[in-house]
Amino acid sequence: MTVNNETLPNIDNEQLRIPDVQQFTLGASSHKPRILLLYGSLRKRSFSRLVIEECQRLLVEMGAEVKIFNPEGLPLPDSEDDSHPKVQELRELVVWSEGQVWCSPERHGSMTGIMKAQIDWIPLSLGAVRPTQGKTLAVMQVEGGSQSFNVVNQLRVLGRWMRMLTIPNQSSVAKAFLEFDDNDRMKPSGYYNRIVDVMEELMKFTLLTRDNKDYLVDRYSERVESAEQLMKRVNQRSL
Repeated sequence: MTVNNETLPNIDNEQLRIPDVQQFTLGASSHKPRILLLYGSLRKRSFSRLVIEECQRLLVEMGAEVKIFNPEGLPLPDSEDDSHPKVQELRELVVWSEGQVWCSPERHGSMTGIMKAQIDWIPLSLGAVRPTQGKTLAVMQVEGGSQSFNVVNQLRVLGRWMRMLTIPNQSSVAKAFLEFDDNDRMKPSGYYNRIVDVMEELMKFTLLTRDNKDYLVDRYSERVESAEQLMKRVNQRSL
């Protein structure tokens, strides 16, 4: 398109795109939405894991294909090469996924190191692939005490940094040790209902965006940068 260079003198005409509904993919993928679930504790009775298992049951019932990553054995970031089997397992699951759920306990007012280590092992790019860009994300937390939103707020920052489409709804389960029965199933409660809400919303956003994620996160600044890099390569070859 051509813009008024007197009004917008800094714009590169060749790289500006006007958002257009006609550019959206109207067809829908027929396979089940692929959702990856991450939790942030290695305790034998981990309440973040129990919440994630409830999420798995709900998502499967809603028609998703679901995989849970077990962080046990995942090394600290930079303590091992990224060829470590657990790192490779995590990265392959991230690439496979179309949406994700992150759930961490709150420790010292923050997410756990277990949770952060998983996210830190996920790179912003794997070769030419950005493994998290445009994928949906739901954030959740559990506490041993009164309700807090410290962790979900931090996870939202990380989700944005990873270029994920973080859904508006979220879950924070206070005094999680009171919310599960002797069979490690969550009791009926407003907290449980909120988790259902979050999973329902995650599925809706995943179905809505997964076929258009590349278009949704296509950026003017990156198109300009790519064009400039191409020109440099072409000019170098012509020398």
